Amino acid sequence: MAENTAEVLTGAAVLAAALGFLVYAGQGSGLAPTSGSYELKASFRSVEGISVGTDVRLAGVKVGTVTSLSLNPQTFFADATILVQDGIVLPDDSAILISSEGLLGGSFVELQPGGSFENFGPGDEIEDTQGAISVVNLLSKFVANGSGGDAGTEQ
Repeated sequence: MAENTAEVLTGAAVLAAALGFLVYAGQGSGLAPTSGSYELKASFRSVEGISVGTDVRLAGVKVGTVTSLSLNPQTFFADATILVQDGIVLPDDSAILISSEGLLGGSFVELQPGGSFENFGPGDEIEDTQGAISVVNLLSKFVANGSGGDAGTEQ
């Protein structure tokens, strides 16, 4: 009987630890509901490289997450909704763009504050957007420009 009790207690401890890890992982990934935040919207030409749960950063510091992405059938742009922490007050001429952590790194959403005296409120739309820049397209343009013309000709 004591052996069964020890097994049950060990199993309960393992399940409790697993549940704790799941809760912790959900909060760290941005998938858990965030209290103390407000919603902003933006429309991008391309959201390549980001998804729901992607970090939203201001000056390199995480201040929110992407909560939804959808295609707008009228404009053919990608509509994004982000949650920003309360206390982060953004001027209404701020910009939002999709940035890369490096050539091989992931992408994130970056907020660049403006200088207006008016601020965004919950549910407002950020008009100044810059979508994802395709590294493959940039490299192909660079190669195309480098292979033609007078570059590399001897004088």
